[in-house]
Amino acid sequence: MKLNCIVVDDSTIQRMTITKLVNDSTSLHLVGDFANALEAKNSLNHNKVDLIFLDIEMPLINGFDLLDGLKVKPQIVFITSKADYAVKAFDYEATDFLQKPISKERFLKAVKKALELHQLRNEAPEDHGESIIIKSNLKKLKIYTSKIKWIEAYGDYIKIITDDENHLVLSTMKSFESELPEGKFVRVHKSYIVNVERIDKFNSKFAEVGPTKIPISRNKKDVITTAIAAL
Repeated sequence: MKLNCIVVDDSTIQRMTITKLVNDSTSLHLVGDFANALEAKNSLNHNKVDLIFLDIEMPLINGFDLLDGLKVKPQIVFITSKADYAVKAFDYEATDFLQKPISKERFLKAVKKALELHQLRNEAPEDHGESIIIKSNLKKLKIYTSKIKWIEAYGDYIKIITDDENHLVLSTMKSFESELPEGKFVRVHKSYIVNVERIDKFNSKFAEVGPTKIPISRNKKDVITTAIAAL
């Protein structure tokens, strides 16, 4: 299995370094390398790309702006000289974050992560339907959305409550909400997202999922009613 990838970096030296690492890897196929995000975006519109090695600080359009303009995002390995970007990179669901100068050992570790995630995402589908990939206890796991009952904020983490077990994931509620299938989950409170299909009953104050009462923010009752009607 090979992942189609592109390299985007305005530094000629850095771009050459990364493309050499890509070409030396038996797990990667280089589709192209680009000095700016505009050229990269054009390639993404015409080629199947599984992975982007992406510099952040570039003229005209930076790495984050490039991703904001994509409807379908490949896996991202950010490359930068500034560790300060790591937190923002996390919001973009980055597969990895490499700090310049990049060692071959660290590069190969990022490639291994990308391969494992690609394999998880492309496993043969089962009867449980749609799924998402989460990272919990340092492991990547496939979770079927139909098994999720609700999600709650838990400090710097979120707690995913499923039929089988609970998972702690380092994520914001907003970021995780964007990963869920549209229309099937509702943010009923700043600290709670509920699977609409798992709501047994609700009123203006609580949504009940089994024996658990989940608080509802003001005016969210109508949102739940609309979501249930659309199922």
